[in-house]
Amino acid sequence: MLFRAKKAEKYNWRFELKYRISPWQYNCVKNALQPYMQLDDYTRLSPSDGYMVRSLYFDTFDYKAYHEKMGGDFGRIKIRVRSYTDLESENLPLRVELKTRRGSAMEKFSTFIPAQAFTEFLKTWHWPESIDRNDPVLLEFERLLHLRALRPKILVTYQREGFTSRSREDLRITFDHHVRSASASSLFPQNPFFRDHHRHVTILEIKCRNQRPVWLTEIVKRHNLKVVANSKYTQGIEVVRPDVVNPMWSQGYLDKPSLITRKKQIIRPAGPIPRFPGGL
Repeated sequence: MLFRAKKAEKYNWRFELKYRISPWQYNCVKNALQPYMQLDDYTRLSPSDGYMVRSLYFDTFDYKAYHEKMGGDFGRIKIRVRSYTDLESENLPLRVELKTRRGSAMEKFSTFIPAQAFTEFLKTWHWPESIDRNDPVLLEFERLLHLRALRPKILVTYQREGFTSRSREDLRITFDHHVRSASASSLFPQNPFFRDHHRHVTILEIKCRNQRPVWLTEIVKRHNLKVVANSKYTQGIEVVRPDVVNPMWSQGYLDKPSLITRKKQIIRPAGPIPRFPGGL
């Protein structure tokens, strides 16, 4: 990446812990957080319970970012463009993001651009002159896009409730509801076909730069929460493009299409059945 290493005390790294929780666990945990956490500004000002997050993810033609994630590659990079509403407009602020992960720690770089600039970018694959093209995030985004031949692949949407610490600790907690994905080449496609990731499941994310406070560790233990790998992008690929996860060539179907219709049949070997001494 173009971003140079910084001194340790200035690192932008943070840790993310993710949990899949039931509706009952969601209500219990949310109530337990009340003495320590408060709604963030986005959630508090939202007319509904939380705000919309809409993310367009980029990948190669053979989904290298997906396979890097599944292989646990160290230092992998993910690029996406994000909106916080379902209503498209030319002046809508969009967030361009670069996210890199090393183990359980991640670092994110982002900048905002108007939606019209992103529309032009999708036509030429270069940022228009109407915005600051020297922004380091935009420079790196465009460099990676051309270096890896990245293109938009998956649109992921969900409703988010965000909480910040009442004691001003560097801690953020979010609940993501109704996570779903669709194949898409733009942030606001017409008539997308969405598929749910996990019905009746809420994603709890704990984000902090230092060790979790004791009270939070006790809440996690009390409600028997288990850390899980929960990449919304990889789950989106798995529900929208199952052929990427289990390609047909790996099952021997590419060269023998007839096997598709004969999969459940018992195929007898050609020729006479061999006889063994003593019988079977």
